Amino acid sequence: MILLAVSAIALFVAIALLLIRLFVGPSLYDRVLALNSVGTKILILLALVGFLMGRPDFLDIALLYALINFVSTIAILKFFRYRSFQVPLIRVPDSKKERSNG
Repeated sequence: MILLAVSAIALFVAIALLLIRLFVGPSLYDRVLALNSVGTKILILLALVGFLMGRPDFLDIALLYALINFVSTIAILKFFRYRSFQVPLIRVPDSKKERSNG
Protein backbone atom coordinates (compact mmCIF):
# COMPACT_ATOMS: atom_id res chain seq x y z
CA MET A 1 0.00 0.00 0.00
CA ILE A 2 2.89 2.35 0.73
CA LEU A 3 4.30 1.73 -2.74
CA LEU A 4 1.01 2.77 -4.33
CA ALA A 5 0.91 5.96 -2.25
CA VAL A 6 4.48 6.77 -3.26
CA SER A 7 3.63 6.21 -6.92
CA ALA A 8 0.59 8.51 -6.60
CA ILE A 9 2.77 11.22 -5.06
CA ALA A 10 5.33 10.77 -7.84
CA LEU A 11 2.55 11.17 -10.42
CA PHE A 12 1.39 14.40 -8.76
CA VAL A 13 4.95 15.74 -8.80
CA ALA A 14 5.30 14.81 -12.48
CA ILE A 15 1.98 16.52 -13.28
CA ALA A 16 3.11 19.66 -11.42
CA LEU A 17 6.39 19.77 -13.38
CA LEU A 18 4.53 19.26 -16.65
CA LEU A 19 2.10 22.06 -15.79
CA ILE A 20 5.07 24.36 -15.31
CA ARG A 21 6.35 23.26 -18.72
CA LEU A 22 2.89 23.85 -20.16
CA PHE A 23 2.77 27.48 -19.06
CA VAL A 24 6.45 28.36 -19.55
CA GLY A 25 7.23 26.23 -22.64
CA PRO A 26 9.33 28.09 -25.21
CA SER A 27 7.35 26.89 -28.24
CA LEU A 28 3.88 25.76 -29.10
CA TYR A 29 4.98 22.18 -29.67
CA ASP A 30 6.55 22.01 -26.21
CA ARG A 31 3.26 23.14 -24.72
CA VAL A 32 1.23 20.61 -26.70
CA LEU A 33 3.65 17.85 -25.70
CA ALA A 34 3.33 18.89 -22.05
CA LEU A 35 -0.46 18.88 -22.33
CA ASN A 36 -0.41 15.41 -23.88
CA SER A 37 1.92 14.18 -21.15
CA VAL A 38 -0.34 15.62 -18.44
CA GLY A 39 -3.21 13.70 -20.00
CA THR A 40 -1.17 10.50 -19.95
CA LYS A 41 -0.23 10.99 -16.29
CA ILE A 42 -3.88 11.59 -15.40
CA LEU A 43 -4.74 8.40 -17.27
CA ILE A 44 -2.25 6.45 -15.14
CA LEU A 45 -3.61 8.14 -12.02
CA LEU A 46 -7.17 7.10 -12.93
CA ALA A 47 -6.05 3.50 -13.38
CA LEU A 48 -4.21 3.63 -10.05
CA VAL A 49 -7.23 5.02 -8.21
CA GLY A 50 -9.43 2.37 -9.79
CA PHE A 51 -7.01 -0.32 -8.62
CA LEU A 52 -6.89 1.10 -5.08
CA MET A 53 -10.67 1.33 -4.80
CA GLY A 54 -11.21 -2.09 -6.33
CA ARG A 55 -13.34 -0.70 -9.15
CA PRO A 56 -12.30 -2.01 -12.57
CA ASP A 57 -14.77 0.29 -14.34
CA PHE A 58 -12.28 3.14 -13.80
CA LEU A 59 -10.12 1.44 -16.42
CA ASP A 60 -12.89 1.95 -19.00
CA ILE A 61 -12.97 5.64 -18.12
CA ALA A 62 -9.18 5.79 -18.41
CA LEU A 63 -9.27 4.21 -21.88
CA LEU A 64 -11.92 6.67 -23.04
CA TYR A 65 -9.82 9.51 -21.66
CA ALA A 66 -6.79 8.17 -23.57
CA LEU A 67 -8.73 8.22 -26.85
CA ILE A 68 -9.96 11.76 -26.24
CA ASN A 69 -6.41 12.84 -25.33
CA PHE A 70 -4.98 11.38 -28.55
CA VAL A 71 -7.63 12.85 -30.85
CA SER A 72 -7.44 16.28 -29.22
CA THR A 73 -3.64 16.36 -29.57
CA ILE A 74 -3.89 15.58 -33.29
CA ALA A 75 -6.63 18.20 -33.72
CA ILE A 76 -4.66 20.90 -31.90
CA LEU A 77 -1.51 20.24 -33.93
CA LYS A 78 -3.47 20.20 -37.20
CA PHE A 79 -5.20 23.47 -36.35
CA PHE A 80 -1.97 25.27 -35.49
CA ARG A 81 -0.26 23.98 -38.63
CA TYR A 82 -2.99 24.85 -41.14
CA ARG A 83 -5.05 27.40 -39.13
CA SER A 84 -8.15 25.47 -40.15
CA PHE A 85 -9.78 22.08 -39.68
CA GLN A 86 -10.90 22.03 -43.33
CA VAL A 87 -7.53 20.97 -44.80
CA PRO A 88 -7.35 17.21 -45.50
CA LEU A 89 -4.59 15.21 -43.82
CA ILE A 90 -3.52 13.56 -47.11
CA ARG A 91 -2.82 15.70 -50.13
CA VAL A 92 -3.05 14.36 -53.67
CA PRO A 93 -0.04 15.25 -55.85
CA ASP A 94 -0.78 17.68 -58.70
CA SER A 95 0.02 15.15 -61.46
CA LYS A 96 -2.78 12.82 -60.30
CA LYS A 97 -5.25 15.72 -60.18
CA GLU A 98 -4.45 16.70 -63.78
CA ARG A 99 -4.85 13.11 -65.05
CA SER A 100 -8.20 12.67 -63.33
CA ASN A 101 -9.54 15.99 -64.73
CA GLY A 102 -8.32 15.34 -68.30
